[in-house]
Amino acid sequence: MRPVVILDTNILLDILVFDDQRAHPLRAALANQELDALATQHTLEELADVISRPQFSLDAKKQAEVNLQWQAWSRLVQESDLQTAPWKCKDRDDQVFINLAFSFRPSTLISKDKMVLKIAKRAIKEKVSITADHNQFLMHQLPIVEQ
Repeated sequence: MRPVVILDTNILLDILVFDDQRAHPLRAALANQELDALATQHTLEELADVISRPQFSLDAKKQAEVNLQWQAWSRLVQESDLQTAPWKCKDRDDQVFINLAFSFRPSTLISKDKMVLKIAKRAIKEKVSITADHNQFLMHQLPIVEQ
């Protein structure tokens, strides 16, 4: 069974827009379908909104490529299937990621958002791991492949 993972928008930017070298192992795990990466329509729309902002300087073609790539790697979950997590995030835009992780436990939410990371200690009791360290997550979740 593939580990369930939820990636917040900033992590997706590292993978799909900035091509952050530190995120290459996570990108490879997604491309190899080693993870059950979850998304909702709301999270897809948030990514589309963020990458359309002028500071990213992405033309319409590149934006479409980014969106299509994430949709290919992720499994779309209906908003109606989400449970409300017992922890509230001050940033309402991040609550959907928390609810998604809570609804599909055991799961891991990978985020760099400080308000989300503050919930980590409480979330672990409900089989939700919240971390900013995606490489440590991969080391613990994926089997080591013999060369």
